[in-house]
Amino acid sequence: MGVARHLASGKVREIFSSGDDLVLVATDRISAYDCILPQPIPDKGKVLTGLSHHWFTATEHLCPNHLVSVKASDLPDLPVEDLPGRAMVCRRAEPFPVEFVVRGYLSGSGWRDYVASGEVCGHRLPDGLRESDVLPGPIVTPATKATTGHDENITEARAAEIVGPGYERVRAFALELYGFASTMARERGVIIADTKFEFGVADGEVLLIDEVLTPDSSRFWPENVYVPGGPQPSFDKQFVRDWLDSTGWDHSPPPPHLAPEVVSATRTRYIEAYERITEQPFARWMELVVA
Repeated sequence: MGVARHLASGKVREIFSSGDDLVLVATDRISAYDCILPQPIPDKGKVLTGLSHHWFTATEHLCPNHLVSVKASDLPDLPVEDLPGRAMVCRRAEPFPVEFVVRGYLSGSGWRDYVASGEVCGHRLPDGLRESDVLPGPIVTPATKATTGHDENITEARAAEIVGPGYERVRAFALELYGFASTMARERGVIIADTKFEFGVADGEVLLIDEVLTPDSSRFWPENVYVPGGPQPSFDKQFVRDWLDSTGWDHSPPPPHLAPEVVSATRTRYIEAYERITEQPFARWMELVVA
């Protein structure tokens, strides 16, 4: 396929062009509070790519997506070490400037907004809900995509103004994807409390793009210890955020160095998320990529 051209670097991803396609490379970098932390989490990028591949494949009957290949033999030459398993060749798409966050449970910024106003992004919720309670039904709480700083939660009315006439169709895709994925994950002992979907358009077709239903884009809880009324243990990077908060860090750069046991425990959580959801050992992912 020749040598690809580097297009952009994100907090945890490198993006390359390769002919008519893009190559998304998930690194082992980890970010929290808009800072890239000093230490990587070994194998994190492979977990994100493996889970994205799993969900793109499992949901393609619901919504078309941008995935072309994860096979090592289909990757172009890239200046990236340990490339197989962490790279996806994808169709180019023009992304919508809005993230479609779907919440099935009351947590994170949704919980904070509810405590302050009884609403989440314009959705009025019943009185008396507890932190981590299941919602009466999943809700879409859009956010604008910030190039720097925090994404901004917005109402659906504002999201519809930004996206235009296609908003309702994309919203329906997001809810259907969440419903399907949350049911599948629950059967495997994982609660998807909320997740972020991104969509784009290629040749007039709406595609599910970016990564999907990973520990970086979702809030995963182990079902067997779920008890509403407070924060939940998780398979995502909330564990890292909690540790950072325990250090007294004020969220201003530079971030503190992660303790070795935090790096190790975070890697374990990411891999457990992969193995629970896919029902395959993590080593099977690399066998699939190089087959």
